[in-house]
Amino acid sequence: MTIPTNPETGEFVRAPNHFAARITSDGRDGWPAEPGRYRLVVSRACPWASRGLIVRRLLGLEDAISVAIADPIQDHRSWRFTLDEGGRDPVLGIRFLAEAYHAAEPDYDGGISVPAVVDIPSGKLVTNDYPQITLDFSTEWTAYHREGAPELYPEKHSDEIDEINRGVYKDVNAAVYEAGFASKQSAYEDAYRRLFAKLDELSQRLETNRYLVGDTITEADIRLFTTLVRFDPVYHGHFKCNRNKLSEMPVLWAYARDLFQTPGFGDTVDFDHIKRHYYQVHEQVNPTRIVPLGPDLSSWATPHGREALGGRPFGNGTPPGPPPAAEVLPAQW
Repeated sequence: MTIPTNPETGEFVRAPNHFAARITSDGRDGWPAEPGRYRLVVSRACPWASRGLIVRRLLGLEDAISVAIADPIQDHRSWRFTLDEGGRDPVLGIRFLAEAYHAAEPDYDGGISVPAVVDIPSGKLVTNDYPQITLDFSTEWTAYHREGAPELYPEKHSDEIDEINRGVYKDVNAAVYEAGFASKQSAYEDAYRRLFAKLDELSQRLETNRYLVGDTITEADIRLFTTLVRFDPVYHGHFKCNRNKLSEMPVLWAYARDLFQTPGFGDTVDFDHIKRHYYQVHEQVNPTRIVPLGPDLSSWATPHGREALGGRPFGNGTPPGPPPAAEVLPAQW
């Protein structure tokens, strides 16, 4: 994997999301929300894709939107379906996600990223716009939400959620990559300082509030969680984000465990995929490709005590049921 950086500043350069069509209830972009029509392609290793898995579970969209799980280890053609029999996705019939990108735009020569939503009848990629995908699951697929689905993007809190998400994206979600992929000391130090300043700020906010916005789980918590759950296994060591481990930041560690133990969060997390992807794919960062044995993951199951802050995880809704049998993960400790 080649990591793109600015040769002058040493800063990691993230490619934009090229495909940004939206799947909506009224089909105004030409893509109407229809159960069974679309396939969500993810890697369980990827934090951006993990958001889609969590939101899909919480809202009960498993029957409406099927999921394809890519191998956490990419080759030069990027995400591949080698976990499936014959090395092909059984629904899309393709070996590489790139095939769906090129079905949508034959001359496309950019990056191949997850999450990606593919139109099953045509085999064409619809969108890889990960920030919008989960918001649309919440707002455009309401006709197919399960009974008791929570409001993850309530209109009365949407402005506050958007504001929190902007800061978390810039100084947490993206900053860990900017630290880990920096090619110059100054770029690394800038990302490192922004990251821990924001984590300290979030810790203060969460010291007296169970969740980031209001008293229920929202999109804001999901976006922060997917970075926090990867922090000690990969970002602390692999990306040199090592002022503290998450487990050494009491408020954030309890908050992350609270979410992990909430149905729909921990049951989508695959630490094996996470660790193998980061340590074996990023050869510029880890040339030996050795995957560390630690940390002890069983601590994710320890009591967190966050119930004392009150809050209603699902608001007026209910927890999701167990994952579909095909999506149940093996025991991880």
